[in-house]
Amino acid sequence: MRKQKDETIVLGQSSQSIQLDYSELRRAVLVLRAVNHKLRQSIIDLLEENEQMTVTEIYIKLRLEQSVASQHLAILRKAGVVETNRTGKFIYYYLNNDRLAQISKLIEDLAQ
Repeated sequence: MRKQKDETIVLGQSSQSIQLDYSELRRAVLVLRAVNHKLRQSIIDLLEENEQMTVTEIYIKLRLEQSVASQHLAILRKAGVVETNRTGKFIYYYLNNDRLAQISKLIEDLAQ
């Protein structure tokens, strides 16, 4: 049975229960799946060090094929982990720190 998008899930019992918005939980799962890959973790590390980079800079630095780097960036972008900024003909990728903080808080809430 599929959950409704506006449904709330309650974990635990009594005073220590956690209420989770189902749609937010699904988005968190998407992010966790996206970052659960060594290559995508390397891309995230690079973007943390350099703030923003083009796909060319990323694939050269990681010694990848351009198509491989683009595919992994697309997964991270779909999950909301990275965002883009177009300047002229260049597209710069950078981390969405707000989204990462949201997911981090959700994980902390679940771990309690």
